[in-house]
Amino acid sequence: MVEQDDRWIAATASTLLAAEYEGVPIEALTVRRPGLPLETAYQVQRAAVARRIAGGARVVGHKAGVTSQAMQEQMGVDEPDSGVLLDDMVLTTGNTMARCVLMQPRVEAEIAFRLGRDLAGANVGLDEVRAAVKKVFLALEVIDTRFTSWRITVADSIADNASCARVVTGPMVPLSADMDLAAELLVVSVDGTTIVTGEGRAVLGDPLRALAWLAGRLHRFGDGLRAGQLVLAGAVHASLPLEARSTVRARSPHLPPVELHVR
Repeated sequence: MVEQDDRWIAATASTLLAAEYEGVPIEALTVRRPGLPLETAYQVQRAAVARRIAGGARVVGHKAGVTSQAMQEQMGVDEPDSGVLLDDMVLTTGNTMARCVLMQPRVEAEIAFRLGRDLAGANVGLDEVRAAVKKVFLALEVIDTRFTSWRITVADSIADNASCARVVTGPMVPLSADMDLAAELLVVSVDGTTIVTGEGRAVLGDPLRALAWLAGRLHRFGDGLRAGQLVLAGAVHASLPLEARSTVRARSPHLPPVELHVR
């Protein structure tokens, strides 16, 4: 049975990568495997990421996803998930991305971090998290799905690397002791029109808690967050459709703005 599962995990990882490369979505995994365990979904994710690394990609960080109530309601789940950030997924603010290279993209504004020291362990506290963070910044995460629609479960999303397609990083600033990220208000506009807002507290009460949760989840696999890595805390609002010939911008009172052009 274990051997059969291993074969299914390897084959599924290959199928997901092929769907992305060919631009042809596949049926959700849980349609064929109802009740797919989350740990098995994470094994599919790790197998797909390992193949990307073998092909030359490099791990530059991690994302915590579905950390806000708005995103959990949109996705119909009640717990966060996580994915891996690779170097070829990251763009800096002001860059242009082709809409046609993705299938069903959506966009989210997030508070994100660059670590100055390793962060690992089952029960990491907020003081330890804050001490490990070197920089904080606004990010736009472009999510996408290799499945035929967004009607997916959290297990489907996890297997699909938590639906992460691209990350746009804004200018990074030091995390000062008096910075209250829970109260930071993010304002998201499309082509100059404000579409949605959300506070940092929408992410588990404080976006720093997402790092503690992520460190704990990775600890179960003998891993952790590493110095120099980028970490996305999760969206402060429900995701928005990402359309061609548009510009998405996120700003907040204490962090520099981040912007993505889509053609």
